[in-house]
Amino acid sequence: MNSHTVVTDSSTAAALALQQVRLQRGRTQVFDGLSLQLHEPRIGLIGDNGAGKTSLLRLLCGLEVPDSGQVLSQGQDLHAAGAQRARWVGMMFQNPDDQIIFPTVVEELALGLQPQGLKKKEAKAQALQFLQNRGLQDWADRAVTSLSQGQRQHVCWLALLLAGPRSLLLDEPFASLDLPGQARLARDIAQTAQQVIVSTHLLEHVRNFSRVIWLEQGRVLADGAGSTVCAAYEASVRARVAAMDS
Repeated sequence: MNSHTVVTDSSTAAALALQQVRLQRGRTQVFDGLSLQLHEPRIGLIGDNGAGKTSLLRLLCGLEVPDSGQVLSQGQDLHAAGAQRARWVGMMFQNPDDQIIFPTVVEELALGLQPQGLKKKEAKAQALQFLQNRGLQDWADRAVTSLSQGQRQHVCWLALLLAGPRSLLLDEPFASLDLPGQARLARDIAQTAQQVIVSTHLLEHVRNFSRVIWLEQGRVLADGAGSTVCAAYEASVRARVAAMDS
């Protein structure tokens, strides 16, 4: 058996996991032996800019390959999964323009169904039905370029929901949304059956999560109930700002 092969009972394995992951970019050591078991249905990632939140999400969806260590989805090596990976995990980028490919909303949503083996016509029909179910049928043929930043972000979320991977990774999903948009997304996150991992600076959206991880320079500073970890991070920020003013 290959020494890198992991055999795990998928019924008990974490939805996502990192085992002794090291990641370096140029001279910067992003992670140095990071291990995490990500079981919970809702997990928040918080911390300053540059703490490693986006890098962690990119590792978890296969966009980054660790220099050493493993990234697992229900005990299976994520980076050895090939096309199957799209069924396991999907990511919504902070900037929707880095993600959207097709010119119209319905085409963009249909794209996410292709890994399921649907033909283009079948995928478009499912995408149209999905939009109708959400009262957004008028969006179907709208040009993506005609949408606001927040609306394009919403399209990315809808595409991820429709594709239906078992773990959804959201990188600063609330940043470009107005208050109604934030409320709709928070409601969707609460209602979806899949695991959702959210990186955000807007702590109110993860404060009630059962688990929040505070990252600092690629290390875990705190890991626990959302209310506790968010309060600790806020106290740290207040202390740092006070030290600058003194």
